[in-house]
Amino acid sequence: MASKDEEELRRMTVELRFYEQTAEALQSRLNMIQAVITDLTYAGMTLSALENEREGSELLVPMGGNSYIKARLESPDKLIVGMGAGVSVEKTLPESKEIIKKRQEELEKNRMSMQQQFVQVIDKTKELREKIESQVEKMRQEAPPENV
Repeated sequence: MASKDEEELRRMTVELRFYEQTAEALQSRLNMIQAVITDLTYAGMTLSALENEREGSELLVPMGGNSYIKARLESPDKLIVGMGAGVSVEKTLPESKEIIKKRQEELEKNRMSMQQQFVQVIDKTKELREKIESQVEKMRQEAPPENV
């Protein structure tokens, strides 16, 4: 039968694994949020640059993979903005910039909140590791010496 100390050590180890998995999940979500924020930042910069362009201006449109296609700007005052769930709507340039700005602000709030949660989980993980190390040391000291 396992001693009380061994049971406590097992409990703390399971709890530590839980917190480590939680930290990994939070880190993954933080990375995804940061990627979207970066994407929105580029979109905002592109919209700002469009303010200076006129109808008929030649543009290089990114296709991905560091590749571009030449295109002519047909109507610089109207843009198609994704609203989510596969829905896109036509908006003016100022409306589009405002939508992008609000999305960035909301994501930044979410990122900061999640970052705080991440720090709390990491702190708890460190605390548990210290307790586990202390418990292991205590058990070593209390263990009867082995006959060699």
